[in-house]
This record gives sequence, structure tokens and C-alpha cells, in this order.
Amino acid sequence: MKSKTTYSPYDGHRQNNLRVTLRLLLVRHGLSSFNSEQRIQGRNDLSRLTTEGEEQALRTGEALADLQINAVYSSPLERAAKTATILTKQIKQNHSLIIDQGLLEIDLGPWSGLTAEEIKEKFPSDYNTWKKQPNKLVLKHEDGSNYYPIEELIKQAKEFLDKILQQHSPEMDKNVVIVGHNAILRCLILLLVGEPDNGFRRIRLDNASISVLNLSPHQSKLCTTQIECLNNTSHLTTSLPSKGTNARLILVRHGETDWNLQERFQGQIDIPLNNNGENQAKSTMSFLKKVKLDKAFSSPLSRPMQTAKEILTSHPEINIQAKKGLLEIGHGLWEGKLESEIKSNWPELLQEWKDSPEKVQMPEGESIQDVWTRSVKCWAMIANELNPNETALVVAHDAVNKTILCHLLGLTPADIWMVKQGNGGVTIVDISNDPSQPDVVTCLNLTSHLGGVLDSTAAGAL
Repeated sequence: MKSKTTYSPYDGHRQNNLRVTLRLLLVRHGLSSFNSEQRIQGRNDLSRLTTEGEEQALRTGEALADLQINAVYSSPLERAAKTATILTKQIKQNHSLIIDQGLLEIDLGPWSGLTAEEIKEKFPSDYNTWKKQPNKLVLKHEDGSNYYPIEELIKQAKEFLDKILQQHSPEMDKNVVIVGHNAILRCLILLLVGEPDNGFRRIRLDNASISVLNLSPHQSKLCTTQIECLNNTSHLTTSLPSKGTNARLILVRHGETDWNLQERFQGQIDIPLNNNGENQAKSTMSFLKKVKLDKAFSSPLSRPMQTAKEILTSHPEINIQAKKGLLEIGHGLWEGKLESEIKSNWPELLQEWKDSPEKVQMPEGESIQDVWTRSVKCWAMIANELNPNETALVVAHDAVNKTILCHLLGLTPADIWMVKQGNGGVTIVDISNDPSQPDVVTCLNLTSHLGGVLDSTAAGAL
């Protein structure tokens, strides 16, 4: 992918407590006949929703039913349009479904209708490029001319986003549902976060999944982006995306504290969970109860430790390993203070923290680069010690989780506000079985087990 600075309308530093003015709810179509047969679909319209796919579309509509939806857009291809039609019927507001060519799936031309095995046999070199460097894949149009499928799709996604931002101004609150396909939805997400290197392979979108991206005006840019949630399948019969053949890590942010509610900077002061935080930990335990866990790691502070212990009541045989690398950012002289107090004493530094967090050295505390260095190192050590069939639980803090996820998504310390981490939120990372390929953020910040599709946890004061 291109450097993220090349697409300035969606670039810019993100504030933690983003004032959401345009919310995009991205939905991948339900299971199709070609999905079931493991065939490449691309832009052809031969595939249809299966009975299971129709049920998934219904469940997705039910999950969105309580939201005030302002518009529903869909790809014209049958599998997406049918999904959109089914889910729209569950939404309380009456909407005319908007069919948009800008949501067409990637054009994989000669591959359409073939299985992965057939493609590997007929086009071994091209298939290897597609799996490892998809943006470099070159195919031929029917007239014999060459084209780059990902490059063309990124251009299409940009044109669609430009139109959405013109028609649904971030100056007014809007919830817009966009029903599409795996590749086009990935490209929309990657554009909004600045096209990180090899970003196409860093995320996963399952059939009928819901991803939530929040957009807001910014003083120097058209808008800023916050990833609230990626690949939420908790409304389906299988609440978590399936695990592959390699190791998996489940990253959880600790439950709520009184200081989260007060929007007081906690840092490394050892504040325990409040009653709601304890209930969030119990809900997270219930959500993960049927998941096979083999190991558990936590920041040594009491709020993540309490959360981890509650989750592991359904896995009593597992001991928690405390890791200092997972400690929350040291806010130094800011710890224990409200934002209003910090603004009185450090107004310029606080504003820089909001606008350019990577430039800030906390007074007598840490920088976000300090946290990045130790948290990513700790994460890598945990991942490297896992066997391929193992799943580990990791419980940590807002800033720590943000730095780990920015690293995994190909972002930078400047982008920490782009990633939301709600109290009790669940993120899943699948470790790549190919050292040359990035690990996959399989889903990010699932909070549906705490109530509803949207993250309603405390904003906090990071």
C-alpha cells in the first residue's frame, strides 16, 4: 500500500475522545454459494446467498435494528444486494436501498469461479504474489491490457468515500450502513487509516461481520478517523471468527474504574475496578467461556489483574503471568489529575498530546514511544513462545493496547488515537504462519457482550 501520508483527506492525528459525527457501519455480505465452495467471486455475479447467508443477513439486521440509521448503501452484486435488502427490513426507519457501483468487488478477471487450488495450479507465481504482495498483482483485461486489481480498487474506494463525505457531511450526526464485499471493504478501511504498508493482509472481514469507523471534522483536515470496531461477528451463531492453524492471542482491556468514569489520568497508579468494571469482567468471562485458552498474561496492576482473574474463573487451571512490559503509560505529574487540572498547568503540552501524541514527553513520565518500545517487545515475546495450536489471553491497558494494535496494523505512534479500546473490549490477533507476512488483526474492540453493536464504555482520560 502507499504511504499513509499520500491521502491527506483521511489523514491527521486523532483525538482519543473523538466527537463522532459520521459513523460508517461496514457489513460484508452473508455466506454465498461461492464462499461455501471456496471459489473466487470477484466481480462476477454468479454467486448467490446460501440459506445460512440469508440467516446471517437477518441476524445482522437485528443487531443494527435499534440504531438510528440514516442511509443504507450496497454493491449491485446479488450476494451483497440481497444481504442489504434483508437487513434493511429489520431497521426501524424506512429507507430506499441505495445501489452504488462504487461498492463493486475487486476485479479478478480470469480467476473468477476458480478455487484457490485451481489458481495455484494454473497461475502459481501470480497466486504467490496475491497472497504475499496483493498490491503488486498484475492481471489482464479481456482486451489483453494489464491492470493492477488492488490499485484500481483503491481508486474506486476513494471515489466512493469522497461521495459519501459530500452527501453525509461530518457536520451532522449520521449512521450510514455500507454493505459490500471483502476486498472493497478492506480498501475503504485502509484508505481511512492512511493505507499502511501491506495493510490488505493485516485485517480480516468475515461474512456478515460489522465494522464501525467513526469520522469527525478536524481543524486542518477534511476529517479524522477512529476505528471503533473491526470484524464483529458476535451477533452470529459463531460469536468469534474461526481460528486457523497457528497461534492466537486474545487482547482485552481491563474493566472500568472510578477514575475512568471521572476521566482522571490513571497511568501507573494502582486503581482497582469499580462495580461496573467487575461486571464487565464477568461479561467478558461469559463471552470467552467456550474459548480454549492455554496461557494468560497481564499487566501487574490490579485493574487488569482483576479482569484476567475473573475471565479465568472458567479456566481455573491457568496461572496468570505478570508482565511489566504491559504496564500502562507513566503519565508522571499528570497521574491522578483531571484534564481540567492539567489544562490549567500544562495547556500547550495537553493540546500537543491531543494533536501529536508522538511528540510528547510526559513531565517526569514516559513518552508514547517508550510505551511502544516495551509493549511491542513484550507482545512479541509472548507470541513467539506460543505453540501453533495455543491461544493466550493478554489483559492490559488503553495506551498499551493502542500501541500494540497500531504496530500490528502498520501504523505509527502518531496514530494511537485512531484505535478505540473500550473497558472490557476484546481483540483477537492471529499469528501468521509465514514470517514474511504480518500477523492478522482478526477482530478489534468487540464490546457487544457489554451491550449493543456500538462501544458505550466510559471515555476515560488517556
